[in-house]
Amino acid sequence: MSDADREFLIAPSILSADFARLGEEVDQVLAAGADIVHFDVMDNHYVPNLTIGPLVCEALRKHGVSAPIDVHLMVKPVDRLIGDFIAAGASYITFHPEASEHIDRSLQLIRDGGCKAGLVFNPATPLSYLDYVMDKVDMILLMSVNPGFGGQSFLPGTLDKLREARRRIDASGYDIRLEIDGGVKVDNIAEIARAGADTFVAGSAVFHAANASDPNRYDSVLRAFREQLATVKADAR
Repeated sequence: MSDADREFLIAPSILSADFARLGEEVDQVLAAGADIVHFDVMDNHYVPNLTIGPLVCEALRKHGVSAPIDVHLMVKPVDRLIGDFIAAGASYITFHPEASEHIDRSLQLIRDGGCKAGLVFNPATPLSYLDYVMDKVDMILLMSVNPGFGGQSFLPGTLDKLREARRRIDASGYDIRLEIDGGVKVDNIAEIARAGADTFVAGSAVFHAANASDPNRYDSVLRAFREQLATVKADAR
């Protein structure tokens, strides 16, 4: 699939949101044009931080959030939480292959629960984990930072890994989204898209970009992301 035909989706990470006002923050970022709510789950075991669990996901659904919720599990083991997040209203559930004893089974658990399934690759994790499970994967997420904390800088070596992942997806013939997470900003999103990504997680670049008292504060940064992505499509035509 060419860049001109690819659907680009923006997924702000609520890891960088104001948790005292989380429902309002999510409402505002979606109203400004975000497509997906990215939900980072960390257990202070697989990664060195502790964040949020299924009750927060369920609370967002009860608040009225109807957009897709993309749950990124940075936990070990993963299978028990898969069921909890299915019940809480997740749309996508992705996990790290190193965190599952049986990757195929974990992917199938997600799909059997009615969610879309994905694998997440740390900067030094090889894509060879995909060799036998491409038929069960709806999302491939590449970490362009080491997981655990927001606000890190994009690791440029991820661009080559994106190109390899895009080649695998295109060769497979399956409908698989290619997501990038870590250090995505207005000044690099076009380069990242040209390398093959179609789904862009951005935390601090969105939630820390504007005056907290401005109800329209997310409009300008999301518009800037869209403008950069539009240049990728224009160049590909």
